[in-house]
Amino acid sequence: MDSGTFAWAVTAGALVLFMTPGLAFFYGGLVKAKSVISMMMMSFGSMALIGVLWVLYGFNMAAVGDPAQLFGDPFSTFALSGVAESDLVLAFFGATFAIITVALVSGAIADRAKFGSWLIFAGLFATVVYFPVAAWVWGGGWIMNLGNTFGWDEFVLDYAGGTAVHINAGAAALALALVLGKRIGFAKGAHQPHNPPFVLLGAAILWFGWFGFNGGAEAAWVYADGSYGSLTADGTFLGTIVVNTLVAPAAAVLSWLIVEKIKDGKATSIGAASGAVTGLVAITPACAFLEPGWAIVLGILSGAISALAVELKFKLGFDDSLDVVGIHLVGGIVGTLFLGFFAKGTGLIYSGSFNQLALQAIAAFGVMIFSFVAAFIIGFVIEKTIGFRVKNEDELAGIDTVVHGEEGYVLDAK
Repeated sequence: MDSGTFAWAVTAGALVLFMTPGLAFFYGGLVKAKSVISMMMMSFGSMALIGVLWVLYGFNMAAVGDPAQLFGDPFSTFALSGVAESDLVLAFFGATFAIITVALVSGAIADRAKFGSWLIFAGLFATVVYFPVAAWVWGGGWIMNLGNTFGWDEFVLDYAGGTAVHINAGAAALALALVLGKRIGFAKGAHQPHNPPFVLLGAAILWFGWFGFNGGAEAAWVYADGSYGSLTADGTFLGTIVVNTLVAPAAAVLSWLIVEKIKDGKATSIGAASGAVTGLVAITPACAFLEPGWAIVLGILSGAISALAVELKFKLGFDDSLDVVGIHLVGGIVGTLFLGFFAKGTGLIYSGSFNQLALQAIAAFGVMIFSFVAAFIIGFVIEKTIGFRVKNEDELAGIDTVVHGEEGYVLDAK
């Protein structure tokens, strides 16, 4: 294994880890001032807990020897004992994906969740849902081998996490939003972001880190023939990946702002940040498999569709506080299914076959259903036992002081 590959894999992992504090700023700016610490702490809590669980047994669970297995043996190399140095680098890179996937879910329950209950949910969700789904998608599981199951030459395309990360997190977010119920006074326009500059800063950090998220996958495994290697990158896809990771979110910003201007009369900073994240979500599964022109089309579509989808919570009556469903679930589905039409070589417009689209749809909706059901059960049990939601009076007062004993802005400090 050459030193350059190792160096890029470690650098990319560090970039992805930095995305979670970026997410904390993005989410923190969107909530009210009295909940900013609580919101950011859910991301930092995920970094701590999921990082430990991944090293203890998550890395082992995320690889299987047979497509019929749902997850790997968690005790095979417990705490990574005896694991080779190259695989330790892979374990580090994979940990950063697990961390941010769990942290993404927290945006659906802003302003009203207990921190301890969130950590219990995070640990159970990672163990029961994320670690097995990672095995299905990347670790030799049924999704990775779905094409072979049907006797087709095509295989499910998910380069960096459209299913395992974004659809997974978005479906779990919807489940938790339903379990915890609506915030007090939930209505369109009732909860304004307290710090748009934080949101823009968070989006910028996420975009910066996403070059490690997508580009680092090229260093961690080669997905050219349906199989993964370990630290054998040769630059096959890297140019395509970085260009697409630039241009898809850029196009999504433009389309989100256009829809916002037509719909509400103004193009906002929150819309720009949300559009960027949506484009990044959509290009994640597709980054290595699209010509840049199609990446622009994907960005335009995902930005416009998600700009409309975030309004569904008001029409359907579920309080997804920070639009995890509209951005990550919808954006992940759009990006995953888009490959069925436009993936180089195998998409419908190139091959004339619906095989790729069928594989993408089965993977996307299979993960969505599993994640939603499992997250709902976990969240429901926590709510009915120790309680997941704070008291109404604590929500109204702002949960930072109640849960963490701190204030985000101490203006009269001496």
